Amino acid sequence: MRRLHAAVFLMAAAPIALGAVQTHLAFMAVDEALMLIRSGTPSELTRFHQPYRVTVAKAPVDFLDVVTPFRAIVLAGSARRAVGDRSFSQRQALDMLQESGERLDVYVEMTFNPLNTFIGVPDYDVALIGGGKRVASLETRRVSRGTPRLEGLPAVPAPRASSVPLGTRLLGATLIARFDLEALDAAGTYDVVVELPGEAVARASIGLAGMR
Repeated sequence: MRRLHAAVFLMAAAPIALGAVQTHLAFMAVDEALMLIRSGTPSELTRFHQPYRVTVAKAPVDFLDVVTPFRAIVLAGSARRAVGDRSFSQRQALDMLQESGERLDVYVEMTFNPLNTFIGVPDYDVALIGGGKRVASLETRRVSRGTPRLEGLPAVPAPRASSVPLGTRLLGATLIARFDLEALDAAGTYDVVVELPGEAVARASIGLAGMR
């Protein structure tokens, strides 16, 4: 059984060696993602997710997560499996990809100063800079948080923008910036820049060559 797990993980990871995010997932890639969900051990799944999370640790940004189309399938299927639902199928994965399109999402986790007086999430935005050009996000969702953050993997599908109840202090937020993969170099390196109008708040580098 251990050999089977190892074989599944190596097969799912093999295209990483090609050095590029997969922008158009073929049936084989979708099936590889499903096999990783169903047969990958906890340690294999942990290794898979590692390249996609980057620690920033520059207030108010804690870390960011990159969600590619391939990883979106793994995240969605794993979340359902964690609650005992093993029905996530190839058809459902393809439907999810059809709805989300060829997109790359960047989740930015933020913790605010506990003495803040924010009414809502400030107008933070996210851009990618690399190869001599700046790529603006297609949209940025700002999901406020009035409770301590629950550690874990990003939610897929991405949550919609929300607000905390009146009178509740805003403890943090998740920014979810969506980018058109066709506008990116799938094997490139980019700086993720979190910014307010006229001000860069935090910056971190991501390498798409190490992702699927």
